[in-house]
Amino acid sequence: MAVRAARSLFSHAQATTNLQNLACIYSHNLQVQKVTMIPGDGIGPEISQAVKEIFASAGAPVEWEDVDVTPVKGPDGVFRLPQKIFDSMAETRIGLKGPLATPIGKGHQSLNLALRKAFNLYANVRPCKSIEGFKTPYDDVNLITIRENTEGEYSGIEHKIVDGVVQSIKLITENASRRVAEYAFKYARENNRSTVTVVHKANIMRMSDGLFLKCCREVANKNKDIRFTESYLDTVCLNMVQDPTQFDVLVMPNLYGDILSDLCAGLIGGLGVTPSGNIGEDGAIFESVHGTAPDIAGQDKANPTALLLSAVMMLRHMGLGDYGRRIEKAALDTVKDGKVLTADLGGNATCSAYTKEICARVQNTP
Repeated sequence: MAVRAARSLFSHAQATTNLQNLACIYSHNLQVQKVTMIPGDGIGPEISQAVKEIFASAGAPVEWEDVDVTPVKGPDGVFRLPQKIFDSMAETRIGLKGPLATPIGKGHQSLNLALRKAFNLYANVRPCKSIEGFKTPYDDVNLITIRENTEGEYSGIEHKIVDGVVQSIKLITENASRRVAEYAFKYARENNRSTVTVVHKANIMRMSDGLFLKCCREVANKNKDIRFTESYLDTVCLNMVQDPTQFDVLVMPNLYGDILSDLCAGLIGGLGVTPSGNIGEDGAIFESVHGTAPDIAGQDKANPTALLLSAVMMLRHMGLGDYGRRIEKAALDTVKDGKVLTADLGGNATCSAYTKEICARVQNTP
């Protein structure tokens, strides 16, 4: 009920924002790029609306196409993503996604996992950078985790051998390992990063992680301008909490990336301020990776920062970096100023007030 109420509450505001956005874009003769918006569940519609309002204030040349990805039950009884998301992504090739709740019950798979598999989004990119004004035990974190997103322990290959014994198979392939390694070096070069570290446990899983490490070494040999290092997962975790500044870009298999990226998010204040992007060869979906927070849905208490910073990543991916820079500066300056913040950021402002403050700042950011 809370989700439906929130969607109803913001539907009129969404229409108004879209009109304002398009009017601003057309007045400047900019080419509009359509983006698939998956508002999500819980607080998703609220934070998605906040992003739309901030984009409108920045005059970003983006037209939103909202898509509901609630699973549809097929004739075989299996729940699948609706056709609309495939049609939309085929046209836009770029998406922004709020948090999704996977229904509990037999036949429902993780919607986040389903989207990654459906569009072959092979690299998850998670920047973790300290935010001035949002105090944590670490003041100068600035690193990137790049996670292979399609296989590993998350391949879903499990079976029961006998009663009380279950086997789960870790799948590592040369193609997927080399592809994500190549992306890590490409990302490092394009973002002025100096070092790529491969995170692995090839000392124990000699064949699977050994193959991943081998592929990373081969790619590193072709990218001599970027420094390359190797480290065991447990060693990285130990060193990370002692001094995260020693790391730059880290690339790793799926499970390790899932764990380590959340650890890194904790260093800068949590998932509520951490952006994320899923990159594929034919498209990309950027997302907030925090939960749906159903307990505050529809109450104007949500923090849109993670989704907004993910949208900034999206703008840069689209070649609209100047808009991304202005929006990011407005958001970070709002946090630094500390006067209008949501509760989880240490303030008492509503989501709409926080959004309004960023909108005002972005309009005055050159």
